[in-house]
Amino acid sequence: MDSTVGILGILLIGVTVVVGGVLALRLHAFLALLLGALVVGALTPSAAIERAAVRKDAVRVYSSDAASREVTLRLTEKQGARPGMLYQVVRTDPASGRFQPVADLQIERFEEATDSAGKTTQRAVATLRGAGGVVPLSGDFVIHPMALRSARRLAGQNVGERIAAGFGSTCASIGILIAMASIIGKCLLDSGAADRVVRSALRVTGERGAPVAFLLSGFLLAVPVFFDTVFYLMIPLGKAMGMRSGKNYLLFVLTIVAGGTMAHSLVPPTPGPLLVAEQLNVDIGTMILGGTIVGLFTSTFGYFFAQFLNRRHNLPLRDSADLSLAELEKISQRTDAELPPTWLSLVPILLPVVLLGGFTIMEATGWEASPAQRPWTDALSDKNIALIIAALIAMATLVWKRRTSREELSASVRSSLMSGGEIILITAAGGAFGAVLQQTGVASLINELPRSSPAILITLAFLITTAIRTAQGSATVAMITAVGVLSGLAGQGLGFHPVYLALAIGCGSKPIAWMNDSGFWVITKMSGMTEVEGLRYITPLTASMGVVGLLVTLIGATFFPFAP
Repeated sequence: MDSTVGILGILLIGVTVVVGGVLALRLHAFLALLLGALVVGALTPSAAIERAAVRKDAVRVYSSDAASREVTLRLTEKQGARPGMLYQVVRTDPASGRFQPVADLQIERFEEATDSAGKTTQRAVATLRGAGGVVPLSGDFVIHPMALRSARRLAGQNVGERIAAGFGSTCASIGILIAMASIIGKCLLDSGAADRVVRSALRVTGERGAPVAFLLSGFLLAVPVFFDTVFYLMIPLGKAMGMRSGKNYLLFVLTIVAGGTMAHSLVPPTPGPLLVAEQLNVDIGTMILGGTIVGLFTSTFGYFFAQFLNRRHNLPLRDSADLSLAELEKISQRTDAELPPTWLSLVPILLPVVLLGGFTIMEATGWEASPAQRPWTDALSDKNIALIIAALIAMATLVWKRRTSREELSASVRSSLMSGGEIILITAAGGAFGAVLQQTGVASLINELPRSSPAILITLAFLITTAIRTAQGSATVAMITAVGVLSGLAGQGLGFHPVYLALAIGCGSKPIAWMNDSGFWVITKMSGMTEVEGLRYITPLTASMGVVGLLVTLIGATFFPFAP
């Protein structure tokens, strides 16, 4: 069953259950992902689960010398190994299909080695223990005895226990983050802080620079606020600007989309990129920086593509379900007196970026905290602490500016947690689905692909995500499903930093927006577009931005691999 056909068969069945559950049965994404996890978990044999777990934690034999009984391992001190530690060499038993110990090793020392490309790496030198034992071969697996016992214990669990474990570990990683991000977004909207950000940008750029203001505001607001909500917030301003100028309404709509949709898939703490970063073991600060860089490239391309479409097409202002043309007059005449100041409106958005990304940049430049500073820097750079502080400031902004009562604040927070709770459930179910997918051994299958260039795996990640997104419509579900297939590759000697794999998955979630995408309907109905106009303008815009993001990611991985 560990054959390529068996693994691909289980993978195909699992993805079909999830996509078919959402499209054909109209199941909620949470139920579809859990159903997919249940089917994949039930189909995966215990021997395959054990093998996948062993391969995840094991290291490879680099070389061995029968005369000296010394074995060189692809193992470093960063992986927790120390001189004197005991390891076991394991091989697959043809009869049972499980790994069996064939020799015991003891770590003696670590040596530096330089490969043909001039890169220096650390390797462990171990000796065979006991008079007997099989001399390890190049390519054999070496694993710590505790890890081997853990793999066997996992293989003995029933499918419900394994799903619950994947669900719980994902909740532990992202539950607080999504809850705090929901509170931040809701308080930004209720306090008027989000409105202030957009208006301040328009004040700086002027009417001629309104498209740039919409682009940047959409990108910035989509970091803590879900894209649908960002579009709800900004489209009245876009309509008001279109009415005031009498032209360029299509440009205003498309620049809002170009900014908000890319941050939605690339920059945490939005759930999609947040889970992808967690599953690929990418530091959240690194993901924020990488997502921002790629997102700015793609959004800039989106801006010029929107200009191109706007010169050739005209989108008239129409009445829509959310807002009549008469109501636009009221919005355009609102004063700024009841809105929070710009600096306070930006704090809940920028503070997590500064805390998470700032320390990452400082450490990359060689800065190290002193022993007295370390407890504080560790606490402030923790993703949960950073989002909690930002949420408290957002709540304070709502209370201070709107003179909100405790009951109103409680209602606002309760509403945000209800919507955030649904996202947590979907994301955690996606984590459970990803966990059982890894247990099939799909990571080892993908790991056998040629590694001569990062382009192969990065493009594969993009295409897998694109296929799932096109089939079932949700960018977040597509990212969750794709990272479940690819997450086992993290730490497997990719030759480039896994953040590039995460960025490729994010970019792959953009193509192709059409009628099965809730965001497509939000954009068309709120802006007054027809379905044909949406396919003509929105679909090519988001698809082309995704491809540009892939190209930027490939260039970064090729010339700046930052391999860990």
